[in-house]
Amino acid sequence: KYNMEKENLSVVLHSQGDLRLEQRPIPEPGPNEVLLQMHSVGICGSDVHFWQNGRIGDYVVKKPMVLGHEASGRVVKVGSAVKNLKEGDRVAVEPGVPREIDEFFKSGKYNLSPTIFFCATPPDDGNLCRFYKHSANFCYKLPDNVTYEEGALIEPLSVAIHACRRAGVTLGSSVLICGAGPIGLVCLLVAKAMGASQVVITDLSADRLVMAKELGADFPLTVKREDGPEEMAKRVEGLLGAQPHITIECTGVESSVQAAIYATRPGGVVVLVGLGAAMTTVPLLNAALREVDIRGVFRYCNTPVCCTYCNRDNQSPGHTINI
Repeated sequence: KYNMEKENLSVVLHSQGDLRLEQRPIPEPGPNEVLLQMHSVGICGSDVHFWQNGRIGDYVVKKPMVLGHEASGRVVKVGSAVKNLKEGDRVAVEPGVPREIDEFFKSGKYNLSPTIFFCATPPDDGNLCRFYKHSANFCYKLPDNVTYEEGALIEPLSVAIHACRRAGVTLGSSVLICGAGPIGLVCLLVAKAMGASQVVITDLSADRLVMAKELGADFPLTVKREDGPEEMAKRVEGLLGAQPHITIECTGVESSVQAAIYATRPGGVVVLVGLGAAMTTVPLLNAALREVDIRGVFRYCNTPVCCTYCNRDNQSPGHTINI
């Protein structure tokens, strides 16, 4: 039996395939930090990938690391200089915290800073534990009508907001989303919220496409592994009646990336969200000759999530959670 108030049970990855439950000391928050009692922590594909493979690209697990970065919790202790939070506040956690005020920080692209702290990215510990300390400036108070579970999901939602912004989704955009997994589905929600008029979403799984339809996809499109990229592009054009302005690629699969480029109309944008092989063969000349922009996405930055709510008399204030 564990004492929930005094012990800090944590999910620790030691090396590839070696995942353990361990007791760790309860950390003491610094002057600008808060101590959180964690409530909800999502399991991201990156957590699973680190567990199964021990690395993602250049990020290699070399020492024990606590997993988890999609998180919410309750403030149980505040640092001496913290003014924006108090004990008892329910917060969502932005897991990426700049360590330096460098050129990336100053230009508003702090997610690209090479020295950024990010939960559960080697060598930085995550927050899949009972107690966790974090920068108070990167903890955001949750409105009363937002649950802890919803608060934890603000992190993957931020990936979609950043992707749709990078893509330039706006009123009337036609959008192709490759992959109807969690990130593909949240990209669908955000694209629709930003004004996309028609969205095609593809996947191998019929069940995922049923969910996509329920969430507002105009054209769920089942793909097969043997489908050729150019054939897929033609099918997308047939559904929309024209090539989409924007494609958001959420699988990282080489053939899907190829189809994304072929499908997008001249002058359009392909945004790469899914992480695949380090070297991927793509029809680059096709993209160049048609001026199709290919843009990367790395996490997110400055992604305000509107949580405005009103009571029956329209008197309740609005809230914004900046992640």
